[in-house]
Amino acid sequence: MLKFLLEKEFKQFMRNLVMPRMVLIMPLVMMTIFPLATNREVHDITIAIVDNDKSIYSQNLVNKIVSSGYFILSDYSNNYNDALKQVEKGKAYIILEIEKDFEKNIVREQTANIIISANAVDIFKGSVGSSYLSNIIYDFSMELNEKLNYTATSSLINIIPLNKFNPTLNYKNFMIPAIMVMLVTMITCFLPTLNIVSEKEKGTMEQINVTPVNKFIFILSKLIPYLIMGIIVFTICIIIAKYMYHLEAKSGILALYIFTLIYVFVSSGLGLIISNYSYSMQQAMFVMYFFVMLLFFMSNLFSPVAYMPEWAQIIAAVNPLKYYGEAVRNIYLQGANISELYPQLIILVIFAVGLNILAVLSYKKSD
Repeated sequence: MLKFLLEKEFKQFMRNLVMPRMVLIMPLVMMTIFPLATNREVHDITIAIVDNDKSIYSQNLVNKIVSSGYFILSDYSNNYNDALKQVEKGKAYIILEIEKDFEKNIVREQTANIIISANAVDIFKGSVGSSYLSNIIYDFSMELNEKLNYTATSSLINIIPLNKFNPTLNYKNFMIPAIMVMLVTMITCFLPTLNIVSEKEKGTMEQINVTPVNKFIFILSKLIPYLIMGIIVFTICIIIAKYMYHLEAKSGILALYIFTLIYVFVSSGLGLIISNYSYSMQQAMFVMYFFVMLLFFMSNLFSPVAYMPEWAQIIAAVNPLKYYGEAVRNIYLQGANISELYPQLIILVIFAVGLNILAVLSYKKSD
């Protein structure tokens, strides 16, 4: 009996048009793309420099930082507030402020101050970037020691660190928005898929197909319940984040709900498309797991997209989870508002419209 049951299972598996291909494609993609794309090496960090001294020493320090290969000078600001605006716009990630009389203090007092302000929304990037910059400044200080024939072995330059948007470098503040995004994705993507496929297996879809209900109404009826579920799940996450971790959205929760509402249509639309091409629960789960893992890894949730290879960044550019994750993190940690997240909002709307149109078109009442 066991022999015949196993034979039946293998025949059923091989007759499936998707499952055998997925068994080969999934490990190939996971093992070839993700290890290469998930890169925590920090490089090409955009930096805004505020040089209040504009002396030879300060210019030499700027040249040393730029020539290190780790930093890209994105702005040479006249004051700290202008540089901070560059950080808020995402055009710079670290601010280096050189004090007035920098050269004079080194020569006369044998000490000078420099302020490093790092965007700590991404704790790893902020801390490692600041560490790289501190090492460069320390090397510069030791070179000045030798040049000026000072006997002091300590650094001539005092570094004052400032971590913007996440001053305590609390890793929970970085990960909680990511977990919220992942939960919304799992709930609103998996459930509609499994619901429709289970109806196919039970035969209820055949009964629906003979009714005069059009495709648009049918897809909408599947979206609305999971839209409500997604909002409920997200609300629970907001409450837990506030009362358990003391993390609140700095710019209010209205922007969070607007982005979540749009993203639920994106993830549900993707789930409906997968369900339209799946004929068994096993097949739907397998395909869904593949796409969800691809969305998770090719986004900013685990590894910064900016540090991925160019080909991986191209793939991430068509990942809606990347834009939703950026919006939630920026709202929570930077206090960004809708106007500042306008590009992410437009891209998510395009994804929502496109995926749901494809879901309607791919649904066939002749199943």
